[in-house]
Amino acid sequence: MTAAAGPWAEDLVLIRDAARAAAEVAMGYFGKSPEVWYKNENRSPVSAADFAANEKLAQILRAARPNYGWLSEETEDDAARLGCETLFVVDPIDGTRAFIAGETTWCVSVAVVHRMAPVAGVLAAPALGEEFFAGAGSGAWKNGGVIRVSAPNPDIRLQLAAPEDIVARFEPGFRAGVERIRHVPSLAYRLAMIADGRIDGTLVKKNSHDWDLAAADLILSEAGGRLVGLEGKPLAYNRETVIHDTLCAASEAVLPGLLANLQRI
Repeated sequence: MTAAAGPWAEDLVLIRDAARAAAEVAMGYFGKSPEVWYKNENRSPVSAADFAANEKLAQILRAARPNYGWLSEETEDDAARLGCETLFVVDPIDGTRAFIAGETTWCVSVAVVHRMAPVAGVLAAPALGEEFFAGAGSGAWKNGGVIRVSAPNPDIRLQLAAPEDIVARFEPGFRAGVERIRHVPSLAYRLAMIADGRIDGTLVKKNSHDWDLAAADLILSEAGGRLVGLEGKPLAYNRETVIHDTLCAASEAVLPGLLANLQRI
């Protein structure tokens, strides 16, 4: 099986090309102090680079698949997407705070969602020279090579991305086998790190959005991991609300213990 296999192969090629083009646009702003605005009650930053990358994605994707719906962090939501069986879900720059600060851990996230589940996804991280992608049933890939989640190793502590106060409340025996990693601002990239076997799991605080998750969710799933709610159920996309409650992600081997500890807090 190759990265272009499966029923969504043409869409995967399309979104990879679009993500690369948007990443090139974003790199034109990176490290050059682009203009920044703040939105919503959380004062989330958005930069000129976000808008420019969004425009490039819309230009390529909406022209290529005019019958697909559209959901983007940087486009006003249109309820018409709810009537679409298939749609693009994009985040022009996931990790805008890192981007603005000149840090490299940001990415362009593009997914195709069909019947509320991601079927093709790509994360382009040009400042790191990395590209992650997956098609449903075709495996997860990074820069042309297949990736898998890490295998359990009793001699190595679990590498988790989670707040210190949460880890402190884990059951003592489980907590002793956990090592917190440095915070990674891009949620999509953090999930890709699990898929790539670099970390073992993460807690996702409530209020993440479809565009933060869809592409990375598929990549993680195809690499042998899962992103779920605290009740253990998979996510549904393209609902009326695109906001999610608290989530966690990990390899299949780590997920049960992590869920059990999060459920008891």
